[in-house]
Amino acid sequence: MSGYWSVMMHKCFSHGAIVAAALATSAFSAPATSFAAVQAPSPPILSGPSASNAVEAFYVRRGEAKLWFRDAQTTAAAAVLPTILRRAPLDGLADGPRLAAEVESAIIAASTGTPAAVKAAERILSNAWISYVQAVQAPTRGMIYGDPAVRASVARPDQILGLASIAPSLADHLNGVANVNPIYAALREAAVREAALPGGGMADKLIANLDRARAIPAKGRFAVVDVASARLSMYEDGKPVDSMKVIVGMREYPTPMIASVIHYTTFNPYWHVPDHLVRKTVAPNVIKQGAAYLKTRGYEVVSEWSNDATVIAAKDVDWKAVAAGTAEAKVRQLPGGANSMGKMKFPFPNGEGIFLHDTPNKALFAKEQRDLSNGCIRLEDAPRFARWLFGHEPAGLTSKAPDQHVQLGRGVPIYVTYLTTLPVDGQLTIRKDVYGLDGAPSRIAALAVK
Repeated sequence: MSGYWSVMMHKCFSHGAIVAAALATSAFSAPATSFAAVQAPSPPILSGPSASNAVEAFYVRRGEAKLWFRDAQTTAAAAVLPTILRRAPLDGLADGPRLAAEVESAIIAASTGTPAAVKAAERILSNAWISYVQAVQAPTRGMIYGDPAVRASVARPDQILGLASIAPSLADHLNGVANVNPIYAALREAAVREAALPGGGMADKLIANLDRARAIPAKGRFAVVDVASARLSMYEDGKPVDSMKVIVGMREYPTPMIASVIHYTTFNPYWHVPDHLVRKTVAPNVIKQGAAYLKTRGYEVVSEWSNDATVIAAKDVDWKAVAAGTAEAKVRQLPGGANSMGKMKFPFPNGEGIFLHDTPNKALFAKEQRDLSNGCIRLEDAPRFARWLFGHEPAGLTSKAPDQHVQLGRGVPIYVTYLTTLPVDGQLTIRKDVYGLDGAPSRIAALAVK
């Protein structure tokens, strides 16, 4: 985890999140653009003997009922599998082309109708399909999974084969699983084309984006923040229905990739001023201008980070010690027009103190390059996003009470990702790699294009 995540250098953190982040960062020293923070461990992937044993048990349990060669439809679907496997290096399965060759040979042998050949082919295809599905379901590298509800899950062999066995159309099922989501499918198609070009220079960028795009769901209601394009999109039934500009973290303080769930919105939020800003900005100005500096900006010193905190008079604070870093002052900004959080914020579990929020500074949205924050995500139209989240005008918009936490009827998943290459109207749009994350080792060389 990057040392930059310590709260001393992060504008968005509340005090509790800062303490947790500081503890979490103490054992890490990755570069500033690394997203290795608080990631969920990858679920175990069964392969080799374990997977083979699971496949054998699957067929024994079914009384040797066929999956791939039970009728003309499933036999035709089996012929789709080699095509999927040949391009599997792009999905993270380097062994894909070898498996494709084995599957093709098994299909030819099974076409003779010999019971032993069919039985062997069934197992070869099932093992290959399990390897592929588990590879394409692997968690996105660098993604922080903040809520168990959206944590990447790699299915067990029996689950993978069970779903295939009950699919109304096996061919549609194979293609549906392999496509992951529309963005992923379009990026992979572009990567396949790139692999066919001599000296193609887009390979690493496309593969890096494929790894990041796999986290986006294929269906449902959710929000996606694409940090590279600095836009938020709202999805319903897996299709974008609205979008808006956002402001994201600058290169020094990058916005990490996160999968989580928004459970509530905070209206009229306080802004808890981070310690490093209190020390470097607030304290020196109070020393120069006195308590008037705090009053004109809506700042107050409090005993703790809670709505029940006691307000401390500015004269009772040793501001010189605060400026020197030998004492601490908890400073919050009252709700109002100048509040850095604007009228609302949208927290979601992630362990890094990152959240979406409103902002009074709308002029920055006119900029084409909007990597301008210290990590948190500012919304161009926070009230519109709130209406989409709640499905109606939220009650908190009409109240003046500070720090109101209004629960959603149902949590809404949010995916913060980083897509420097996106399919738009059939064409690839290339964006600047501000964070320098597109230099992953190429897997194009392992791709057998036919």
